[in-house]
Amino acid sequence: MHFSKLFLPTLKESPADAEVISHKLMVRAGMIRQVASGIYSILPLGLRVLRKVEQIIREEMNQIDGQEVFLPSIQPAELWIESKRWDFYGKELLRIKDRHNREFCYGPTHEEVITDIVRKEVKSYRQLPILLYQIQTKFRDEVRPRFGIMRGREFMMKDAYSFHADEEDTQYTYKKMAQAYTNIFKKCGLDFKQVQADSGTIGGNFSHEFAVLADSGEDDIGFCESCGYASNLELAESKPPAPPAPLATSEDIKEVETPGQKSVEAVASFLNIPTRQIVKTILFENENGLVAGLVRGDHEINLVKLKNLIGCEWLEPAEEKAISKHPELHCGYIGPIGIDLPVYADCEISTLQSFVTGANKPSTHFTGVQVERDLKIKKFSDIRTVKTNDPCPHCEDGRYQVKRGIEVGHIFILGTKYSSAMKAVYLDQEGKEKALIMGCYGIGVGRTAAAAIEQNHDDRGIIWPINLAPFKVVIIPVNYSNEDLKVVCDNIYDQLQKTGIETLLDNRSDRLGAKLKDADLIGIPLQIIVGAKNLSAGQVELKIRKTNESRLHPYPKFINDIPNVLKEL
Repeated sequence: MHFSKLFLPTLKESPADAEVISHKLMVRAGMIRQVASGIYSILPLGLRVLRKVEQIIREEMNQIDGQEVFLPSIQPAELWIESKRWDFYGKELLRIKDRHNREFCYGPTHEEVITDIVRKEVKSYRQLPILLYQIQTKFRDEVRPRFGIMRGREFMMKDAYSFHADEEDTQYTYKKMAQAYTNIFKKCGLDFKQVQADSGTIGGNFSHEFAVLADSGEDDIGFCESCGYASNLELAESKPPAPPAPLATSEDIKEVETPGQKSVEAVASFLNIPTRQIVKTILFENENGLVAGLVRGDHEINLVKLKNLIGCEWLEPAEEKAISKHPELHCGYIGPIGIDLPVYADCEISTLQSFVTGANKPSTHFTGVQVERDLKIKKFSDIRTVKTNDPCPHCEDGRYQVKRGIEVGHIFILGTKYSSAMKAVYLDQEGKEKALIMGCYGIGVGRTAAAAIEQNHDDRGIIWPINLAPFKVVIIPVNYSNEDLKVVCDNIYDQLQKTGIETLLDNRSDRLGAKLKDADLIGIPLQIIVGAKNLSAGQVELKIRKTNESRLHPYPKFINDIPNVLKEL
């Protein structure tokens, strides 16, 4: 490709609404342009990168016997009503009507459509397992789309679905898919973690995320370098506490005035005690009303863990309106003693002795509280969020590290959630009808490209991993109108093209400085700079974008060395 023919509208300044570096650089590098909030046109350079991601995905999916399909983006409401997600999915589901007033949605995912296909075509265990995948546009009406194509409303996604006769086969495919995902993200040049995750609105009972480590990530990842355990912070397990030593003497519970002291830190300072000796009582609301969660004062309650413990459909921090219906509760001084609500406690609470809680009276706390004597706990469980340096629950000496992560892939074991609801069944070896067991596996194509930029950039622009680069090499003549330089550059270009190396020739009349800035901005891994002075000595300059290392090489001998140079990048 000649630069003069490439549609590449680069910008010197970042867009004012861009919050993360990938959004800024993708706009500046002429890869994307916004059409509406969360909806982007992908321009030629950006599409070349996305196609690279897609090809890597296809290779790995085909390697594990995945078969590519292409499903409709517009889906009839009837299928979603069958699966019971039409109402449950909420406002993120874009609902539309056709000219006959029939309801449809623009698919955010394709569990319903693929299950409908398989239930009509698969009748026997002999046809199983099946693994089908597609790469297609999705739409989720995000309340706050941001970060460019990393969290847009319309996005490109690879989604795969597997169908099985038994759990053992499901697990086998799940493990193969996890390895395929590992291969994909390694080929994309990403630093990532496979982490235990919550299944969210997709459903199912087992899932893992693949998260790229980056400061701009929206999720917190807890992981242990010693044993390799990693989890989304929503589910990261805390180490079970050691049992408490027997009390020498039992302290009486006392009511203590704490005027104006509402926060844990304020109460701890007022009473001259560590925050770990205070038990916070946090109120939450679900479909059945209010519940209370207890956690040590220096910890935080994990909403997902508590929701999973309760087994409710939804769980949110209680609003004052809901709390006001209970006159015995006083915000800032709420405690677990004597309240007529289900109380769930973190397992560490069971090890505390003589601690402090709110007294359900203004400006008042209890001291000397004992668990067995004073509290009525419905369930003890791990419901806290882990922190950096917390002990790892899976090894002896490991400690948690907590970093931000960008979710680029998610795999689920769905079980029979959709097949049971939609009556997708097969006949087993004994002729008995059974529900198909399903797996679901997604990769955000655009998110993967954006995450690569988040991990690979500097103050000059993008530094593409070699397998994602839109071009592997850019040839930059100091002056293309110089006939000698033109002949040499054209010769290099032709020979690289013949060897299958994707090459961009900057044949513009711009100054060298402008060409170098554009080459750095768009992040092409290898720059070949051809100038009259070096050429007169029989040399050209090779510059590595990632390291900024620059060396002179003999011309034309160096051309045969380019494949080896690229392998080392």
